[in-house]
Amino acid sequence: MKRTWTIIGVADVARSFGWYQSLFGQAKTAPAHDFFGQILDTDGTVLICFHQWGAHDHPSLVGPEHAEPGNGLLLFFRVDDFDQALIRARTLVAKLEEEPALNPSTGTLEFALRDPDGYYVMVSALDAA
Repeated sequence: MKRTWTIIGVADVARSFGWYQSLFGQAKTAPAHDFFGQILDTDGTVLICFHQWGAHDHPSLVGPEHAEPGNGLLLFFRVDDFDQALIRARTLVAKLEEEPALNPSTGTLEFALRDPDGYYVMVSALDAA
């Protein structure tokens, strides 16, 4: 089995960590470090990681001034509690980027929102509508 660890550059690891925990309906915990944290699913699978801009010498994580955060990236999460995720998402942002709609390609409901750093986040139902 192979897995990816999606790591995004963020201004405040703890803020992003808490925001995604809220979106996923997870209990609030603190990230492992001020400069890095990872959100895990109940089975230990890494869902997403956060790296403070400029904390290390990673060329693509120097700072947001080098490119618009999220350009060329779509964070796409499939969830097994779509209706509850939508309710949680509405508490995190003033307005969704895309209201819930059926994706004809996947047959699943999905919606989109922006995270605190401006990344475009798509949330899709795990099962077809």
